[in-house]
Amino acid sequence: MGQHLSTLQPAPNRDVTMYLPYYQGSRRDMLALAMSLYQFGNFEGERTIEGGNSIPFLATWTVLPLPADLTRCRLQFSSDADLSYEVTLTNFEFVGFLIDVLINYKRSLSADFSKSFYRKLLRIED
Repeated sequence: MGQHLSTLQPAPNRDVTMYLPYYQGSRRDMLALAMSLYQFGNFEGERTIEGGNSIPFLATWTVLPLPADLTRCRLQFSSDADLSYEVTLTNFEFVGFLIDVLINYKRSLSADFSKSFYRKLLRIED
């Protein structure tokens, strides 16, 4: 799972520049890779379950050029249409979640979204 995360090439600067104001510090360092992943429009990952087996998922999303455009992201778990969830986010917010995916992957080799992404996906308020 997440096999293409390890082979991502940074997106060209022309695709990255307009997103720079939305991120700071080390998150900026991951932006070119996150933009490359964003432009793929999908990745396969696994939701880590504490004390249980991980659940594979396929994340897909619409690819639009501007940071303020709205992206609809869909997660389908275990290839089961009944286990599909969708969320609509601004591109810059979604790319921020992809930065989290890449940071987590670099640290643990686990291709998964952050807890804050799942709170948005499942509409759970903080």
